Amino acid sequence: MATATATTTNSTQDTLALIGRILVAYLFIPAGIGKLMGFGGTVGYITSASLPLPEVAAAIAILIELGLGIALLLGFKTRWTAIVMAIFSVVTALFFHKYWSAPDAMKMMQQINFNKNIAIAGGLLAIAAFGAGRFSIDRK
Repeated sequence: MATATATTTNSTQDTLALIGRILVAYLFIPAGIGKLMGFGGTVGYITSASLPLPEVAAAIAILIELGLGIALLLGFKTRWTAIVMAIFSVVTALFFHKYWSAPDAMKMMQQINFNKNIAIAGGLLAIAAFGAGRFSIDRK
């Protein structure tokens, strides 16, 4: 039977965790601001993907990208935040970067964006697994 052991981090690990959170938040926060400032365009983009309730979907996207992006940056409820953001990244890849059905001229760009989203989800799951570090509101 395995038992959980407490781990402590050193200042290098905490610094790397902070830098990682900053870099991931750097992707999400400006995207959320852009969606908020261009709400109509965001709704139109979501509509073009044939998703239901595009206004609700746009609001959810803004909440996740901007709200949870700030939470991730600050290290607040980091593990749950990172999990939700990872799920959002995978869902976004599946609905908006369908390289397998894209026209040939767009196939490579969509595959790069799809793979980027999957990689971002992987990084977010690593943050969820190891936490925000001591340089965070969570301080774990």
